[in-house]
Amino acid sequence: MRLTAPRLAVLDVLEHEGKHRDAEFIAAAARRRLKLSRQAVYDNLNALVAAGIIRRIEPAGRPALYETRVGDNHHHLICRRCYATVDIDCAVGHAPCLQPSEDHGFVIDEAEVVYWGLCPTCQQNS
Repeated sequence: MRLTAPRLAVLDVLEHEGKHRDAEFIAAAARRRLKLSRQAVYDNLNALVAAGIIRRIEPAGRPALYETRVGDNHHHLICRRCYATVDIDCAVGHAPCLQPSEDHGFVIDEAEVVYWGLCPTCQQNS
């Protein structure tokens, strides 16, 4: 994969403006760096995900988030109120960390766990 100026702009946003950002945030921030269409940002996000350079996580009921931490099978903790998102390392075992009681013939290569709760700031503001 060629690292073009649009791809570098997207990566720069993820590296310098927060680890877990949705496509709309990334598009707005990347477009401040470089003249890009929204579609170009989305296309580059998809290309970077397909190349394994960034990861897309899809928490239930929320827009997809993108991050640069790839190559391990970590999980996420999300605040129910402000949606702050934090990486959580696997608690025990080898990737994919969790094994289902039955695999139904699937070859499992990843497990995604999302923990939900209230962050310290939101707890304090309750």
